[in-house]
Amino acid sequence: MEISIHSKTFLLSLLFILSHPLSFLVSQACHSVDREALLHFKHNIISDPSKLLHSWSLSSDCCSAWEGVGCDPSSGRVVHLSRSGLISDNDFIVDTYMSGTLSPFLGNLSSLQLLDLSNLKNLKGPIPPEFGKLSNLTHLFLYTNKLRGSVPWTFQYLFRLEKLYLGNNDMSGSVPNSVFGALSSLSELGLSGNRFSGPIPNSIGKLVLLTKLELQGNKFSGRIPTSIGKLKSLTYLDLSQNRISGRLPQSIGVLSRLVLLYLNHNKITGAIPSSISGLSSLRFCQLSENKLRGTLPASLGQLPKIERLLLENNKLSGKLPATIGHLATLTDIFFSKNRFSGKIPSSFGNLHNLQTLDLSRNRLSGQIPPQLEKLQRLQTLDLSSNPLRLVSIPSWLSKLKLFRLLLAKTGVKGQLPMWLSSSSISILDLSGNALAGKLPHWIGNMTSLSFLNLSNNAFHSSIPIEFINLSLLMDLDLHSNKFSGPLDSIFFKQTQDPLGQFNSIDLSNNMFTGPIDEHIGERPAMASIKSLILSSNKLIGTIPKQVLDLKDLQQLDLSKNQLNGEIPPHKANFPVSTFMDNPGLCGAPLPPCNPS
Repeated sequence: MEISIHSKTFLLSLLFILSHPLSFLVSQACHSVDREALLHFKHNIISDPSKLLHSWSLSSDCCSAWEGVGCDPSSGRVVHLSRSGLISDNDFIVDTYMSGTLSPFLGNLSSLQLLDLSNLKNLKGPIPPEFGKLSNLTHLFLYTNKLRGSVPWTFQYLFRLEKLYLGNNDMSGSVPNSVFGALSSLSELGLSGNRFSGPIPNSIGKLVLLTKLELQGNKFSGRIPTSIGKLKSLTYLDLSQNRISGRLPQSIGVLSRLVLLYLNHNKITGAIPSSISGLSSLRFCQLSENKLRGTLPASLGQLPKIERLLLENNKLSGKLPATIGHLATLTDIFFSKNRFSGKIPSSFGNLHNLQTLDLSRNRLSGQIPPQLEKLQRLQTLDLSSNPLRLVSIPSWLSKLKLFRLLLAKTGVKGQLPMWLSSSSISILDLSGNALAGKLPHWIGNMTSLSFLNLSNNAFHSSIPIEFINLSLLMDLDLHSNKFSGPLDSIFFKQTQDPLGQFNSIDLSNNMFTGPIDEHIGERPAMASIKSLILSSNKLIGTIPKQVLDLKDLQQLDLSKNQLNGEIPPHKANFPVSTFMDNPGLCGAPLPPCNPS
């Protein structure tokens, strides 16, 4: 988001110049007051590595020769000052910085319409209250610096201001009620990524021309003011990552032009109001990580343009409304970590554009409706941690082109269905079920697998040799089964360099036997592993030095096996717990070996 805002604002500055061409056909020398103000600003800059202000010399005219300065031809007054840290240079955008403070003398540029000192990264100190004298200012961009302090109360006099961006600084305090109430010409307001606190002023309802409001990543608290409903031109509203509490106001449903609504990571309570159906332009709705309660209103199914609906990690309950099946434009549903109950509505099969269906960690029951077979664009299906009591994995899932299938803790029993052998699934999680039997030989046909979790089941016997064909597999979790035999089929796995190198392996709580491969460090699949957990098995022999020297290894657990001999010297700082409960092991960090 940050890059797009910067790029857009850079273009805004350019468009401003192009839309005021006469302003930059200089016919008069720079006004002495403006010249003095600009030189004071330059004096306050202590570092300018890209020489953004190099052309600002005493011997030249500020209107005709100073880069980033534009003047009105009739008056000679400066109307445009743009020295952004993102600058265009021969079709490339150069990213640079300046260090220093904002000079209060800039407030003397009485004809200034555009001031862009954005993305300079290292402008420090407060915004001078003298900026309130810039009564002709329409565009003010100071984002992505290290500015401190609060929004000056004098900003209430900037009644012509149309776009104000102060995001990504270190500003704090509450925003004066008088400021929000006075900026009646404002169409875009960006205060994100600061430390602003206190309530969002009710006077924000007076900004009736506002189309974009970005307040995310601050410490705003209190309720969303009901006056938000007066902002009928609003298309973009982001209040995420604050401390906002209370209920969603019914008035939010009046915002019929709203395209994006981000309220995630707050403390919002109560039910989602039925008035949400009034958001007829809404495409992206992000309400995750709040304290929302109650049932979803049936009116949720009246959002004609909705594409992404994210409600995860709340306390929403009750049945999922069948009306959600009316949302033909929906591509992503994220409803995980709530308290939804009842069956998955069969009407979900009408969501032909759906790519992600995540209903995990709820209280849903009953079979997966076979109507979901119609979701031919579905890439991710996550129903994990629901008491579905599936017994078997539905065979009609083979007709979908799934990339991720996650059915952990859903009551699946029996053996792995053979249709998986011809699937292109990349991420498969069937952990925490009652699957049993041998790992089938056809597992080697699942060559698209990058993540496989079969932990906490009842699989037994050895890993089939065909397992080595899983050349894209990077994360493997088989812990808490009854697997036995050697580990070679796993460690010897093929790769498609650089893909297919393991990130993590967890084989703990099984009955694997035999020694650990002494050439493990030379196996391509093990070249960049970060987590290797082999505890609670029946491994024998000595610990190969190559295990301890795996260069990226951060977590190693060899405890509760039958390993013996001296632990090889190693540079990694593994705790004692890594080697505990191997009666024949000795040497640092365990007690030293007895001399023979």
